[in-house]
Amino acid sequence: MRIHHPGASAAFRRLDASGAFVDTEGEETPETPMTELTDQAPLTLAPTLAEAARAALGKRNLVLIGLMGAGKSAIGRMTAQALGIPFIDSDHEIERVSRMSITDLFAAYGEAEFRALETRVIKRLLRSGPRVVSTGGGAYVNENTRRHIRRGGLTVWLNADLDVLWERVNKRDTRPLLKTENPRQTLENLMNARYPIYAQADLTVLSRDVKKETMVEEVLAAIASSKAKT
Repeated sequence: MRIHHPGASAAFRRLDASGAFVDTEGEETPETPMTELTDQAPLTLAPTLAEAARAALGKRNLVLIGLMGAGKSAIGRMTAQALGIPFIDSDHEIERVSRMSITDLFAAYGEAEFRALETRVIKRLLRSGPRVVSTGGGAYVNENTRRHIRRGGLTVWLNADLDVLWERVNKRDTRPLLKTENPRQTLENLMNARYPIYAQADLTVLSRDVKKETMVEEVLAAIASSKAKT
């Protein structure tokens, strides 16, 4: 979790107000990367699958949606590597431009103000591409943000069941929406509210306890098969 910048609170009145923060890509540096190309060992995937997915994606962005713990960042980063395009985590970009952690943003301004900032950042990220963009769990639920996402890219929902998600998120206390008396029930409530909206995504891939490489292959296969529909 990033450290709250000591001067951040005084700098902002409203997160969605004009001039409240500098929402620009800026210069890419090792400390504040706008996009990243991973330096992991190359994935051993069939070249034809990655090539077919890349051809089907074209100039569009690939946007991963889903609940916290679905694997959007990890799978997104590896998928970007396989496709040979940059990866960006929208939550990390929000933290970069605000100089505050997601947890601190929620605590200081509330969810409504955070969503307004999230919409602005994601809208900007989707103006250029192609790139793989992983989004926060609530981004696609916001109607305004969802409109920008659907207009600016191909959406993939990483769909995971409650047990899988809970096993992945219950050991960490960095999820603002799960700071409740019964976080598992809260997570289930979020599933019930959000899954019908996530189902509007262009593609769906089941997120489960398998090797990440398997998940990446399934994401690439879904993209490749979407060519005829785009």
